[in-house]
Amino acid sequence: MEYPIEILAVVAHVDQRLDELNEDFGDLPQIIEQKTFKLGEQTKLVEETKSILKDVKSFCSRTKITLVELKDKEEKLTEQQFHVRNNKEFDAISNEIKTLKEEHKKLSEQLRAEGLKEENLVRILESQEADLEKLKVELAEKEQEHSALTEGQNDELEELKAKKEKLVVMLPKALYTDYARIRLMHLDAAVRVYKNSCSGCYNAIPAQKIVELRNNRNQILICENCGRIVTPEDYIVDDEMVDNL
Repeated sequence: MEYPIEILAVVAHVDQRLDELNEDFGDLPQIIEQKTFKLGEQTKLVEETKSILKDVKSFCSRTKITLVELKDKEEKLTEQQFHVRNNKEFDAISNEIKTLKEEHKKLSEQLRAEGLKEENLVRILESQEADLEKLKVELAEKEQEHSALTEGQNDELEELKAKKEKLVVMLPKALYTDYARIRLMHLDAAVRVYKNSCSGCYNAIPAQKIVELRNNRNQILICENCGRIVTPEDYIVDDEMVDNL
């Protein structure tokens, strides 16, 4: 492993093994991310509903007390009407009673409206909390599934990532940049020559190019058909080589 193209071939093999390990997860990481987001949104929704419900209950509680106080005042004023000294006092008390009754009526109507609102909010909150618990269970199941998959893979993943990091620093920056860019289109961004063809797209490679690649390890060959980097046919990388790094 003296030349950049040989190092890149090993990097490509390490990436292949990493891809195979990550394939086991499928779309599980994305599902966990989505459910975590939904759980956060649902939690906020529940808290908002609880806050509104708390305000409604507080209003109803205060209003009930106020209604009792208004009724007491009305009864006291009604009693006072029997002890007035003239019509002027009677009319003044009557007007005050009228104001109290109007305020009592207005508050009673508001209390009924808020009471209905409270009942609706309680039902909504029950539904929201049920959805929240469902999301918690679903997320826990997916996280448990993810943990089961990673339990036997974490060590290998970390080991492969560490080996790749050591290899990458040995490569010319421009070469690895090209390789990483190609991997956005082809996961197997670096492939061997196989039977005078690119083993990525099976397009034939000119014989002269193959000879140059074989004799000059510093040369970088790009498949004219698929754009993959082509590595020498006689340089074979296997798991044993990677494990011994």
